[in-house]
Amino acid sequence: MPGLSGTERKNIVPGLAVSIVLKQDQRSGNLTEGVVKDILTKSPHHPHGIKVRLETGEVGRVKEIHDEE
Repeated sequence: MPGLSGTERKNIVPGLAVSIVLKQDQRSGNLTEGVVKDILTKSPHHPHGIKVRLETGEVGRVKEIHDEE
């Protein structure tokens, strides 16, 4: 989704397919794909990405939001 950024909380809702970077993958930049279960960041904006918990229980910051096509 070109106009949507993972740094804006308003763009992220539970059930959304996203790619996140896990804490241990921040140096390598490896992305983990999954579906948002919970939004953990309270502020409306975060420069490194909104922190979420995936349905698998993994926690990381949103880097990409996937199209629902």
